[in-house]
Formats: sequence, structure tokens, C-alpha cells
Amino acid sequence: MKGRADTPPQPGGAEGAERAFFGRRKGKRLRAGQEQRLAELLPKLRLTLPEPGTFLDPPAVFPDPVEEVWLEIGFGGGEHLAANALRHPGIGIIGAEPFVNGVVKLLRAVDDEDLRNVRIWDEDATTLLAALPDAALARVYLLYPDPWPKRRQRKRRFVSDESLAEIARVLKPGGVFRFASDIDDYAGWTLVRARRSASLAWTAKAAIDWTRPWPDWPGTRYEAKAVAAGRRPTYLEFRRTS
Repeated sequence: MKGRADTPPQPGGAEGAERAFFGRRKGKRLRAGQEQRLAELLPKLRLTLPEPGTFLDPPAVFPDPVEEVWLEIGFGGGEHLAANALRHPGIGIIGAEPFVNGVVKLLRAVDDEDLRNVRIWDEDATTLLAALPDAALARVYLLYPDPWPKRRQRKRRFVSDESLAEIARVLKPGGVFRFASDIDDYAGWTLVRARRSASLAWTAKAAIDWTRPWPDWPGTRYEAKAVAAGRRPTYLEFRRTS
């Protein structure tokens, strides 16, 4: 099996030294109902990663059989993930998000809609990627990640040659990686690095393809704020080559 690692990939070279990809872990104080969901529901949905040297079996983490498994890295408030889970009950969806306030928002949607096809990883997504076997996922989403806009911060961006290699590794041949951002510099940064990958092919055929969302796109709260502020989102899709 190619590209497997027992530890998360460590950025190096032009991408910088070891880094943390996310900022704060918690925002405003949680309400009582949110605290209760965090204490009672999250443990039922939280993934337990296997011992080093072994790998997660993604379909097996769901209580019902699933046709395939998708991953959303940094799901924010969870509205996109929850919409997909509701629309595709036969798909298992794993969400990775370390921000507690975002996790509790997704927990409410899971609770309200009785979403049985959702599982959560509330730690660093690189650790989860390293625990996945090759060709395990049909889709990976990275939507509006923290842009870390200052030059000295850019080594903290999630997208790097190393992280894209891991994403490509865990995608099935023909599987897709979807990226969205309202920051032109980050969109360009991602496109340059994805185009350097021999395993990811950009699916755009015309300029309009990266200016409009994908079919059945539910949108996100952050996207709505960005558009209201006059920023134009970019939507990039890459397909895993065989």
C-alpha cells in the first residue's frame, strides 16, 4: 500500500515547519442544552482511532450499512455537512472540527434530524487522515478554511503539498476533493499545489466552473457573510486519478 503513515504528515521544505492548522478551540460560553449535547451525544458520535500500525475501517464506524464514506474537514457550524447527511442517508459522513462551538451546532442538527450517518472527529484532521487506509473515501470537502492571510502565518494553512498527498491517498480512484474559499490568494495557493500533484486532476472545463457552486450546494453561513461583504467565492474540484 502506498503513502501510508502511522503519524500525521509533517510539513517541511517550502511549506514550513510543523504547524497547527486551527486557532482557538472554544468561543462564547455554551448554553445548558449545548453542554448537555456535548456531554451526552458527542461521546456516541466521536471516532476512536485505532492503535498505530492499524487503520480505521470507515464504513464500520456507522450503525447502518453505507454505500460510501465522505469526509468534511473543518465543518464550521455543520450546516453543509448536516444538509448532505439529510439528503444522502445512505452515505456515511465524517466531520472533522476542533472548534467546540461548531461541534455543538452540528450536534443539534444530528439530534433534531436523527442523523444516523454522521460521525465526528474533534481533533486535528491530519491525525484522522493518517489513520485512514488508502482509497477509503469517495469525497473530501475543505470549505472556507482559515486563510491565515499574513505571510508569516501561511505555513499554518491546511492546504500543503503534504496534506494534498494525504487527501489523494485516502480518496478512491475517481473520488473528488472539493475546496471553496472567498480568499483569492488561498484559492490560488490551493490550485498551484493541487496542480503539482500527479494524483489530482482539476475538473474545470471553463472559467465559469470555478465561480459557481456544485449542484445541490446548500451553502454555508460563512459563505453568505462573505457574499454580503462583497467577496466572491471560488469553488475548486479535483478528481483522484487512478
